[in-house]
Formats: sequence, C-alpha cells, structure tokens
Amino acid sequence: MNKKIGIAMKAGAVAVALVLASGCATNSRLDEVKATADRALSEAQAAKSAADAAGRAANDAKQMSAAAQSAADQAGRAAQASQACCNRNSEKIDRMFEKAQRK
Repeated sequence: MNKKIGIAMKAGAVAVALVLASGCATNSRLDEVKATADRALSEAQAAKSAADAAGRAANDAKQMSAAAQSAADQAGRAAQASQACCNRNSEKIDRMFEKAQRK
C-alpha cells in the first residue's frame, strides 16, 4: 500500500510540475500578447497624433487658401476699376481728338 501511495505521490508531483510548467508557458504567452497589444496601442496613438497634425496642417492650408482667394478677388476688383478708368480716359481722349478735328 505504501508503494501505491508513493507512486500516487510521484504521479501527483509530476502532474503538479506539468500544470506549473504549462502555467508558466501560458503566462509567457500572455506576456507576449500583452506586449503586442501595447505596441499596437502605441502605434495607434502615434497614428492618431500624425492624423491630428495633418488635420491642423490642412486647416491652416485652408485658411491660407481663403486669404489668398480674398486677395485675388480684391486684386481682380482693383483691375476692373482700373480698366474702367482707362476706358473712360480713352473715350475722353477720343472725344477731345474728334472735337479738335472738327475745328
């Protein structure tokens, strides 16, 4: 009977060792998964940061574009006003020339 108890205790010790060994392997695997998740989270945060920076740059570019469009519109209005003035001056000169020709 003592021999059976000894064999049972040895088998139990082997079973406990196997369970502990598999537990260590599971913890090791769990650590690997956690490290992978941490890397993925870090990369996602970096991507979000880059996307936020790109969004800010796009907004800045949009504002600069709007300012440039406003300046171009203003320059266009000034050019039209100058052309209108030039046309009036040309008409005035033509009238003066025609008046001088009639005399």
